Amino acid sequence: MPIRTRPTTWRTLATAATAALTATLLTPAAADAAAPRESRPVHSYADAIREAVWVDTGLDEDRDGRTDRVAVDIVRPREADRKGRKVPVIMDASPYYSCCGRGNESQTKTYDGNGDIVRMPLFYDNWFVPRGYAVVGVDLAGTSRSDGCVDVGGRSDIRSAKAVVDWLNGRAKAYSSRTGGERVRADWTDGSTGMIGKSWDGTIANGVAATGVEGLKTIVPIAAISTWYDYYFSQGAPLYGSGPDWLARYVQTPEAREHCTEVARKLTDGAPRTGDRTPLWTERDYVRAAKKVRASVFLVHGMQDLNVRMQHVGPWWDALGKNGVRRKIWLSQTGHVDPFDFRRAAWVRTLHRWFDHELKGIDNGIDREPVADIERAPDEWVTSTAWPPRGTHTVTLRPAHGARDGVGTLGLRPGRGTASFTDDPALDETAWATRIDTPTPEKAGFVTRPLTRDLRLAGSSRVTVTVTPSTPTAHLTAVLVDLGPDTIRDYADAGEGIVTLPERTCWGPSTEGDSSCYRETRAKTADVGHTVVSRGWADLGEHAGTGRGEPLVPGERYTLALDLAATDHVVPRGHRLALIVAGTDRGLIDPPADTPTLTLDLARTSARVPFAGGAAAFARATSGPPATAPHTAPDGVRPPAATARRVPGETR
Repeated sequence: MPIRTRPTTWRTLATAATAALTATLLTPAAADAAAPRESRPVHSYADAIREAVWVDTGLDEDRDGRTDRVAVDIVRPREADRKGRKVPVIMDASPYYSCCGRGNESQTKTYDGNGDIVRMPLFYDNWFVPRGYAVVGVDLAGTSRSDGCVDVGGRSDIRSAKAVVDWLNGRAKAYSSRTGGERVRADWTDGSTGMIGKSWDGTIANGVAATGVEGLKTIVPIAAISTWYDYYFSQGAPLYGSGPDWLARYVQTPEAREHCTEVARKLTDGAPRTGDRTPLWTERDYVRAAKKVRASVFLVHGMQDLNVRMQHVGPWWDALGKNGVRRKIWLSQTGHVDPFDFRRAAWVRTLHRWFDHELKGIDNGIDREPVADIERAPDEWVTSTAWPPRGTHTVTLRPAHGARDGVGTLGLRPGRGTASFTDDPALDETAWATRIDTPTPEKAGFVTRPLTRDLRLAGSSRVTVTVTPSTPTAHLTAVLVDLGPDTIRDYADAGEGIVTLPERTCWGPSTEGDSSCYRETRAKTADVGHTVVSRGWADLGEHAGTGRGEPLVPGERYTLALDLAATDHVVPRGHRLALIVAGTDRGLIDPPADTPTLTLDLARTSARVPFAGGAAAFARATSGPPATAPHTAPDGVRPPAATARRVPGETR
């Protein structure tokens, strides 16, 4: 359990010397009889070995005539080292250790006069080193104390971390200094490595796992990217006003900026703002390489994350399952937030048990527990033995004209005729949903009758539209919306669903230079009249699915399959489910060059939505005497902030 402190206190906790002595006195027979189901804090954190090595990546990306070395900071238990006991490794490889910081309090690494780590950001070392783990923080190539170049998820980024896994398993070289120095061997570890990290850090974990490197036993990607194309584009529609070249400059060192001009040029030339899929994006597509993954995966993501969006979850999760990877998942209502800051006690306990099972081989039963934890309401969680839950089937929903012109229906029967809308880049999903029952020129909206029973969506949806544009360029958005009052996490707030409090709790022992005490948080909520359940965007010029856009012929009809992000959401009894098709979603995609009017062919437009219970569940929920629709203005959260130059790893 955490230790609570006063708001301004940074206490240095007592070491675990007594516990360590007790453990030392146990005989092997007694230890075997005890058969502990979790690792215990029997090692001294204050006396832990703190050291730095530089691992040779085998690359020379900065072209200085010598192979690049990446800095690796290590905190490991001294007692295990004295007794020759090898320990597993928890590793966080990050570009943020000096430029930007990690965690809700933006911690950076600090060092003593010898260059050894004093403060390792986050709680991992405080909690796990006393429990017999080494914690390793890797500066990605081109950042902090490492050589090389930042290439935003490409060969250099991934090799930075993979080389460290190889070194931990005796397959790569490391040295005691950045240049020259003595060879250093990782003879203190058994090679079993788990990678963890939020956003870019978790993305590196995905990428290293996709190499199939031996010794990587598990990864815990939090709000992580699974394919970099989908970070910058959605089926050809640009999501940001910048590309990976800007992101590289944001995190790399001055030396890297000077020496990595060729890498920067490749990032610029290889990622055109047209949205075309190029070899640069293929190299950074980890989903494509999922068949190589040997490590288990514990995935955590916010279902309202508008930075690293839920589009990164569905394809990766499905590909891992198809290839037999052992998986676990947490899905929160937050935006881009670490579980340490939205479900702290349960997170530390669960992460501890996960690493114990995957890295130490402790049979604690976590592999037999429910696969998925889903936040159904703020701080209210449910579990599923499988995800999506067994019995989930995709149902084809059809938009049709309703009793009032401009306000359509959504059901199982095909519609007829057309519906038109004109792109308005000044409006967004909040504006569309708020005016769902009013005919407006910027959207086409279709709504079920009020549900007679709860209806659960779980998984990824796809909306297929047949549409006629009036201009040579057009962007499309499709959203599924739960129409009805609710209290949700306010993901559009600056904290993306949390409020940071002055009180602190402590997670493991501290030293003078590295406190385990972090500010507590609580849910930041909003009372809303509608909730956006899932979103998807596309450039209509990508209709052929070739990865290369083409100009449209005004007046010609096109069919496009538009992928919506995975989700897990229950539309309650009395609420309605809406499908909205529109143009530019302000703040989430960039507008096209033109301002098109688009005409939907309703007979050839549909939404394939995964429902628990399938078509029968949908039919039951939309039949019988209608439930009373709640009388409320359908306001949602405030519109999302502009997305230009958002950085994976930062909150908005």
